Amino acid sequence: MSALELRDIHHDFAGLQVLSGISLDVREGERHAIIGPNGAGKSTLFNIVTGRYAPRRGRVLYRGRDITGQSPHRIARLGIGRSFQIINTFPRLSVYQNVRSAVVCRRLRLDAWSILDRDAAAARETAAVLDLLGLAARRDTPASALSYGEQRELEIALTIAARPDLVMLDEPTAGLNSEETRKAIGLIRRVTEGKTLVMVEHDMDVVFSLADRISVVHYGRVLASGAPDAIRANVEVRRAYLGRKASVAGGE
Repeated sequence: MSALELRDIHHDFAGLQVLSGISLDVREGERHAIIGPNGAGKSTLFNIVTGRYAPRRGRVLYRGRDITGQSPHRIARLGIGRSFQIINTFPRLSVYQNVRSAVVCRRLRLDAWSILDRDAAAARETAAVLDLLGLAARRDTPASALSYGEQRELEIALTIAARPDLVMLDEPTAGLNSEETRKAIGLIRRVTEGKTLVMVEHDMDVVFSLADRISVVHYGRVLASGAPDAIRANVEVRRAYLGRKASVAGGE
């Protein structure tokens, strides 16, 4: 069963064509990476799926339901959560307050009449998310005082706190050093267990470590889509994008 289906997605900005007929399927429960050079349209595609943009043409289906052009909050309520390339936290709030705000927003929709129950449950959920992400020791630290790597972890925590079934991570390891990246790979694998993951990522070590399937976007189109080994071996993909990256990631 497909969790996410993109059908002939087109988009442009003031006449500049960015997406030119993107079609791909993301299967339920898989980890799917979208890769490609800068300017290929990957973040635009994310923004279309999550409702920030409406495509000029084409359809977005989530679990068979047409969500094309719906507002971001409606799409989030259906179970799609996302992170951003640029860290998008509340810098003056503590780690705990950041995560609790995401938990409370979700619970307000689910249980608006049971205030006391909701507060106790929100506290438990917040603590569980902090434990899962390894941020419990930093719970009282303002987000602005976290290291860059910890801020990336907090961004993922806010995404996970909404309990999405489809997790969309936009450049989750951007700016991280090698040690932080290794930690992030384990963290992403852990928090997306049993969920569907779609991620945009440039680091091929991250992509080939995490992805069950990979789609390569080039000049606004899907150049190839398949298992990591097939993408690594694809001559056209190597020529257009991977080059030596694939052999390095594969340890050749």
